[in-house]
Amino acid sequence: MTENICVTEFAPASLNEAEEEKLAVQAKALAHPARVRLLKIMAAQPGCIGGDLVNSIGLAQSTVSEHLRILKDAGFILAEVQRPRICYSVNRSELKNFNFLFESSFKL
Repeated sequence: MTENICVTEFAPASLNEAEEEKLAVQAKALAHPARVRLLKIMAAQPGCIGGDLVNSIGLAQSTVSEHLRILKDAGFILAEVQRPRICYSVNRSELKNFNFLFESSFKL
């Protein structure tokens, strides 16, 4: 039988409220399988045209656009207008920062 240990004194949190809010917003952005799939597709390329992403993921254009907006708002992707198209790319530094914040939050 394993003895349960209940801690009554806590170490101070390593993140401030702004970092916790950012981590929560970004985690929510990653909480949909289509957005994870889009990031994986984009991570394998230097850049992707929005229409090509629609064709590769098999969802409606409006749905893909909404997923891309959420990923962009979270800072995970960058969008460069190349009239009449938009080229999307992964913001690798922001993904690395998310990973660092996530790991440091939970002492992984």
